[in-house]
Amino acid sequence: MKRLQRRAKSRNSIAEPSKLIKDNALLERFSHYRNTLSSRWHALPSRDQLALTVLSVFLLVFVGGYGGYSTHQAATDSKNAYQAQVADYFWLRAQAGNIDSQALTASAAPDGAAAMPPASRVSTLLDHSGIANAQVVAAGDAVQLSFNHASQAVVSGGLAKLQQQGWQFTQLSMQQDLTSQLIQVQATIAQ
Repeated sequence: MKRLQRRAKSRNSIAEPSKLIKDNALLERFSHYRNTLSSRWHALPSRDQLALTVLSVFLLVFVGGYGGYSTHQAATDSKNAYQAQVADYFWLRAQAGNIDSQALTASAAPDGAAAMPPASRVSTLLDHSGIANAQVVAAGDAVQLSFNHASQAVVSGGLAKLQQQGWQFTQLSMQQDLTSQLIQVQATIAQ
């Protein structure tokens, strides 16, 4: 065991002088470079020393100030871009309920087959809006619909979904029955 410790000590003692030699050589180079610069600086006239000092301070302030400003501007732009992306994400997420998945699958038919008839699309859209048992009839290019519902919010949401899908109301009649509180809707829509 002692033999191994002696070998380790001898290896460390060999490595230390080479490290010291490298450190000394680096210190000597640095010291020589510093002495050269110092002697050249003192050889300059005082007016040139002042000019170089002022120029160095100006460059330090200019480069440091511009670097800080450009870094700050890049950080601000990055923050604004991130906030815009977050806002877009939440807007898209809020619009997810407005996407009619059946209309997307019908329009993306691989064989180019025609989509559902207009009356069927309107009926399906009203069913997804919470309006059941709506009477929907095709009348040429237009579609006539009639239904009763108790909730004004559901009726407004269903009519809004029709408009979002590109349907335009050519005729709309809404009345509320005073006894049953049902809203009676009769409309003619076209695309």
